[in-house]
Amino acid sequence: QVQLVESGGGLVQAGGSLRLSCAGSRRSFSSYVLGWFRQAPGKGREFVASIRWIGSMTNYEDSVKGRFTISRDGVKNAVYLQMNSLKPEDPAVYYCAARTISVATWNYWGRGTQVTVSS
Repeated sequence: QVQLVESGGGLVQAGGSLRLSCAGSRRSFSSYVLGWFRQAPGKGREFVASIRWIGSMTNYEDSVKGRFTISRDGVKNAVYLQMNSLKPEDPAVYYCAARTISVATWNYWGRGTQVTVSS
């Protein structure tokens, strides 16, 4: 079983930055992909970014490319989402998720952290 706990959400002005953190309960995520998703009010949950634990290969949704950076810390077993140049369309609950490399389904989810952007 994998437990994920997000932190770092909050209120920021448009154009500002936030760094989200996700702490994982596993001793090693070597066979996992970690990711971030978001869900705005009235919308479905959408993919934001992912990182493969071994090799750190990353993938981003088009609207966040060049603004958001996903990274991981193998010592702390944590994954981060650095969000720069935040836009009015970025506010949402941001969720950390994990899946094994061999499975396409994201099986493990955190409870989410709220990101609000003021204009």
